[in-house]
Amino acid sequence: MQILTPHVYWAQRHGEIFLRVELSDAKNLNISLQENNTLQFRAQGHGAKGDNEYEFSLEFLEPVQPEINHKSTQRQVDIKIKKQEERWWDRLTLQEKKPLFLAPDFDRWLDESDAEMELQAKEEKINKISIESRVRKDPYLGLKKGYLFMYNLVQFLGFSWIFVNMTVRLFILGQDSFYDTFHTTADMMYFCQMMAVLEVVNPLLGLVKTGFFPAMIQVAGRNVILFVIFGSVEEMQNKPVVFFVFYLWSTIEIFRYPFYMLACINTEWKLLTWLRYSLWIPLYPLGVIAEAVAVIQSLPIFDETRLFSLPLPAMLGHSLSFSFSLQLYLVLMFLGLFINFRHLYKQRRRRFRSRKRKVH
Repeated sequence: MQILTPHVYWAQRHGEIFLRVELSDAKNLNISLQENNTLQFRAQGHGAKGDNEYEFSLEFLEPVQPEINHKSTQRQVDIKIKKQEERWWDRLTLQEKKPLFLAPDFDRWLDESDAEMELQAKEEKINKISIESRVRKDPYLGLKKGYLFMYNLVQFLGFSWIFVNMTVRLFILGQDSFYDTFHTTADMMYFCQMMAVLEVVNPLLGLVKTGFFPAMIQVAGRNVILFVIFGSVEEMQNKPVVFFVFYLWSTIEIFRYPFYMLACINTEWKLLTWLRYSLWIPLYPLGVIAEAVAVIQSLPIFDETRLFSLPLPAMLGHSLSFSFSLQLYLVLMFLGLFINFRHLYKQRRRRFRSRKRKVH
């Protein structure tokens, strides 16, 4: 019987080497590790050249542990060897030139960064199991999830009503719908934004893991625009900018709230996840720009009406116009945009990294 070399495919992790030998119905397996750190393989089976005896040897780049785990199936022989030290190898063999029978196993292949992510995911899973085994389960977890699910459902329905109402009116009336947006949707927007105050309270009560500060920036900023700029100044209520502010707000929220609803019942829709973490990239800055336009348009109105002006002593003048506060608010608005954008971008990276780990 002729002795031949089989096709061998390899992959690695930080602590292990995987070999896949293309040899079906292998018999008389003889796999050993020699003193010179060389793997010796010999077996009979059906390979690339038919039924023959096949053998090969590989001198590894760095020391490995003597224990060899192998499993023979009808199609192949799988070999797993642990490295002496957990580190990434530049190549498999000591000799720089790759043997002709050796090739990467692309079914298991990961580059170094992906392997690190996989290792980190395994460690996190082990730590999570360890923590869950020690930590007492929250008896009110179901009640908390039920409350969060209902809150997100109500907000989703509210913003969906606003979005559909504005979209239908836009198709029917065209640009004329810009001028009465406030009068047709303000009540529902008032309700939704007052409910949104709970998003500041929830992190303080430990009901959600999101930060308190980013939530406060968004909720406070929107409520200033809604209640102070639009709600208290009648001249602003007929301006087209109201349409753009409300439309951008509702477009973001009709994807954000259902994403959180599904999270409450441990369910994920990939398309919804992508929309939730991608649409805000253009829409959030556009929303802040629309809010800034609304503030700028309101400045001369506050100067003229002296609404919310701060009385001053006679020697300093009659009063300090509220427009000065709004000009300061404009600066804070774009600072808040930077803080929230950075926070949301980190969330997006963490989300898609975790999804990539699950795929691998």
